[in-house]
Amino acid sequence: MSSGPAALPTLAAIRATRERLGDLVVTTPVRPWDDPALTREVGALTRVFLKEELFQRTGTFKPRGALSVMLELSADALARGVTAVSAGNHAIAVAYAARVLGTTAKVAMPRTANSFRVEKCRELGAEVELLEDVHRAFARTKQIEAEERRTFVHPFEGPRTALGTATLGLELVEQLPDLDAVVVPIGGGGLCAGVASAVKLARPACRVYGVEPEGADTMRRSFAAGSPQAIDAVRTIADSLGAPHAAPYSYGLCRQYVDELVVVSDDELRRAMRLLFTSAKLAVEPAGAAATAACVGPLRARIEGKRVGLIVCGANIDPGTFAANLAPAG
Repeated sequence: MSSGPAALPTLAAIRATRERLGDLVVTTPVRPWDDPALTREVGALTRVFLKEELFQRTGTFKPRGALSVMLELSADALARGVTAVSAGNHAIAVAYAARVLGTTAKVAMPRTANSFRVEKCRELGAEVELLEDVHRAFARTKQIEAEERRTFVHPFEGPRTALGTATLGLELVEQLPDLDAVVVPIGGGGLCAGVASAVKLARPACRVYGVEPEGADTMRRSFAAGSPQAIDAVRTIADSLGAPHAAPYSYGLCRQYVDELVVVSDDELRRAMRLLFTSAKLAVEPAGAAATAACVGPLRARIEGKRVGLIVCGANIDPGTFAANLAPAG
């Protein structure tokens, strides 16, 4: 990993980061998912717990990483403002962080971004630019960074981002110290990198499974190749997991701490959304259902009889799109 051993997270650094975040983020609840519909899917001996990060400020885990980065900015850098690229959730988190820290944000988003997320960014005071696709959005933030001297807040890469997301993993294993496994969604890898680091540092025997959508499997390709890889386009309903590439630092942490990767289809994501809605009473975006889709799909046999924590990472979706995803196929 290019950052070197000195940059690896430690439990002390993770705890210090959580203290620094203070009440700008909330400690999200953990709930046992005990329902006949789930039992039919995973078996009577498997115990499933939901880490309900969808109740985080802004509706996803993203403020943990964004604030961890922005709280380290100098007064001058903060005054110049920040820029970010995102399909929505990171942009919303950066807009929120800019507002509570007294600065401004200019974010680039693909035109395909959910309109609900675009509007949330604007409500929080961010200036939003819509680009043709996520690749052009990344390029635009580089231009903004150079021309306006704003600080680029990466959506998933870097030590400070990983320390921020690691606060979620440490929170979970302190709430549930006897977990056998944790299932974490992967987009660019920032969430999984931090969560996996914290889980393995605090509970080395606990297995960590990462889950990606089939149409944005950058981390699976990176694991296979032995280095960060890119995809030409995002082809999944889980757009907030649609990173165009993996990056060295988050890839390195995932490679070190994640025990196994699995992928799920869009149909499996829709089915998991329906199960969460009807059984757990949670209305989530497709990414928020990824861990559940893995739990009742490709990981079912591996987690049988285990105590398993699922990261429910977000719920930023408009009612129309949510309803369409819940509609039966055919």
